[in-house]
Amino acid sequence: MSNARRLMGLVLAGALLTAACGGDDDSSSDDAGPSGSQESATLHVPDDYPTVQKAVDAAEPGDLVLISPGTYQESVSVKTDNLTIRGLDRNEVILDGGFTMDNGFRVAGADGVAIENMTARNYTKNGFFWTDATGYRGSYLTAYRNGDYGVYAYNSTKGQLENSYASGSPDAGFYIGQCYPCDATINGVISEYNGLGYSGTNSGGGLTIVNSTFRYNRAGIVPNSGSYELCYPGRETTIVGNLVYSNNQADTPAIDVALLAMGNGILPAGGTGNVIERNLVYDHDRTGIGLVPFPEEDANDVPPPPENDTRPCSETVNDAPADPADIPDLVIWEPRGNKVVGNVVEDSRLADLALGSVDDVSQLGNCFSGNTFTTTAPLELEALAPCEGDGSGGDWTAGALDLISLMTAVQPPSGDYKTSPEPPAQESMPDPATAPARPATDVPFQVDLDAIQVPARPS
Repeated sequence: MSNARRLMGLVLAGALLTAACGGDDDSSSDDAGPSGSQESATLHVPDDYPTVQKAVDAAEPGDLVLISPGTYQESVSVKTDNLTIRGLDRNEVILDGGFTMDNGFRVAGADGVAIENMTARNYTKNGFFWTDATGYRGSYLTAYRNGDYGVYAYNSTKGQLENSYASGSPDAGFYIGQCYPCDATINGVISEYNGLGYSGTNSGGGLTIVNSTFRYNRAGIVPNSGSYELCYPGRETTIVGNLVYSNNQADTPAIDVALLAMGNGILPAGGTGNVIERNLVYDHDRTGIGLVPFPEEDANDVPPPPENDTRPCSETVNDAPADPADIPDLVIWEPRGNKVVGNVVEDSRLADLALGSVDDVSQLGNCFSGNTFTTTAPLELEALAPCEGDGSGGDWTAGALDLISLMTAVQPPSGDYKTSPEPPAQESMPDPATAPARPATDVPFQVDLDAIQVPARPS
């Protein structure tokens, strides 16, 4: 038993003795922990427990696991609800997988787990990973040189990823997937030198990506649809007030989708009902903001009808897929009902604003209004598809995207994630030694979307 738990026991015993002797009859307690317990304990690594895993295993709901600076060569599995796991120094508390271990942290089916103020590097899969969780938070995290994702939430809802950094992942620096409604927020993160800055397959519904920077990836913000995960299609992601630039980086690690998407800023491939507003997007070899189809080979199903768009994951996961004989070799997920409003888009070599389809692009319900731009594909896109009023009725084929050329273009091959550069030191959270435990039972935090403005261009 740790010294902290012995002390907690003495405090509780004293409280009971006082009550038995006729003390204060006020039954409320200012010391009740987040999980409703009388007290929460702080478990110190390595003073009380030699490894992070041993401390996590010993912790009870509401406890704080506090990790001192050092390099911890372990892969931590979390199965206890409502823990707060925190490093004392974001840049000096390092979990290192040595390119042999799979995940820095894997929170599997545990609700309300918050991980704060530390670094995870050199894992074959993910730096920080939540799966099958209700309530999750990652704050002041650094993830680099990991073989799949940096910071990853899958089949999880009610989440917050904030003030964090990810680089050197072949897939995405940040990812939220297979959830609808997700009820999650990404706020104030930096994602660079990844295959994709952000990716989210079949996610959305109360999902916001705000006030963040996506730069020097193969592609920037790329939510998508596909039947290789459940809860399709991807829909209703709100992307506001982000700085997205120079996502043409040819030497990053990259999976096939990242190679296909290279040179684009914001690219909701096959997405439905997304809102893309007040972002600054510039310096891209292809499109600044492009609404394009997602081509899926060897698909498990065909796109559901639009009337299913509002059905939650809890229902659609039980739907039977189409008969394999009815699934074509290449399934096309079209972009439908997306809004692109009030963005500033500059220096895109193909088009600042773009909309493409393998079918009749004019019938997909996408709209563009109030953006600052120079070029569009097709031409006069804001006149063709305004977000208010009727379109011009002009020629949708003039200056249309050549999707076949884009999909078949050969891109530079993936780099080796193991050789990705070490990032600069990142800002630590305030008062990590004294801040109380705060499990992820109150997330996502409210964001005033209306107050967000187009970010300033960095000098």
